[in-house]
Formats: sequence, C-alpha cells, structure tokens
Amino acid sequence: MNKGGDASDRAANETEARLSRASVGRLSLYLRRLEILLREGTTKVSSGTLGEALGVTDAQVRKDLAYLGHLGHPGVGYAAPELIDAIRRALGVDREWLAALAGVGNLGRALLRYRGFADRGFRIVALFDADPAKIGQRVEGLEVHSPDAMAELLPALGVELGVLTTPAESAQAVADAMALAGVRGLLTFAPGVLRRPAGVNVVSVDLTVQLEQLAFLVQHGGE
Repeated sequence: MNKGGDASDRAANETEARLSRASVGRLSLYLRRLEILLREGTTKVSSGTLGEALGVTDAQVRKDLAYLGHLGHPGVGYAAPELIDAIRRALGVDREWLAALAGVGNLGRALLRYRGFADRGFRIVALFDADPAKIGQRVEGLEVHSPDAMAELLPALGVELGVLTTPAESAQAVADAMALAGVRGLLTFAPGVLRRPAGVNVVSVDLTVQLEQLAFLVQHGGE
C-alpha cells in the first residue's frame, strides 16, 4: 500500500476543494512570475511584488498562497524556490501528464508544435482524427489513429488528459469515447457547450467568445 501517495492525493484533493478556479488561475501566474524572478537571481519575494507584477492586491496574493500552507514570514516574504515547489505540487505539475489530441487540423497541428506544453510537463503521446485521409499519417513524429482505437490505445499509453480540437458536431462523441478509455480531464477548443462525462473534468476554450468579450471592452472603454 502506497500510504505516502495516498496522503499526497488527499492533500491535493483538499487543496482543490478550497481553491476557486480563479485562484487556480492566479497560482499559475504566480508560478510563471516566480520562475522569472528566480532566473534573475531573486530568492526572496513579497506578496506586494507578486501582486504589483500581476495586477492584484497583496492581500489577494496572501489569501491565495495561504491555501498552500505557512510559507511566508512577516517582513521577510516568501522563499522563491520553496514557493515554486509548493505551487507546482498544488497545481499537480510536479509530475508528467500524458495527453491525447483529437482533431489534427490547423489548430491541432499548431498545438502540437507548441513546446510550452512539454516544458510544463504535458506530453502529447497520441493523435486521433476521423478523416480517413489523415489516419496513418505522422504529425510531429506521432501517428494519427482512428477514434475507434481510443478504447485500446489510451489505457495502454496511460493517457489521463485529452485535448479536443474537433468540429463542434463531433466533440461530444469524442469526449465520451475518451472518458470511457480512462481520460480524467478534457481541454476542449470545440465551439459550444460540452456535456461533462461522469468523473471527467472539462475546461472549455472558445476563442470566439474571448474575442467577443474583447470587442465589448474596446467598444465600451472597459478595462
């Protein structure tokens, strides 16, 4: 029995239960800023420094970081290396995640070429597309498979995350197939609302919605 692993999982689940999605997003931003500061030679950082760099109050920074435990010291601040490790553990990026991508079109290929995923511990190891002309091709060193192969291939590879860049009309079927194959989290770029498969976390990125929000802010002079 892996008691250490069980304890770590419980701690991660407790952290997740306490943190809002907005707080999780800020933790990612804190992590990137801290890594930059550490590369520049800064080993101590204050909540004010982080807040000023990211446009949030130092009180909000302290509140977010309080979920990670007692890492800071009044008048001294946070030790950057220790805080980086704590945030990485909380976000679950202190390990490698294996992912599959469905939809090898222009967006899918662009994501495959993005090296930032691997730098953060996310490795795409399987590709799927329903287009017979694409099945069997190799893209960025990976073979494109039929979605029918998900049930066998994803568990064999140990894939836990799925990235969907499929057309909207096929996204739900692909999401359901990935869920049945053991995928526990989905990042979907498909337009529309995806019905969340049981036991699977879903994050949707609709670029059109983001542009509409930006257009609204520009039109009305918002910030």
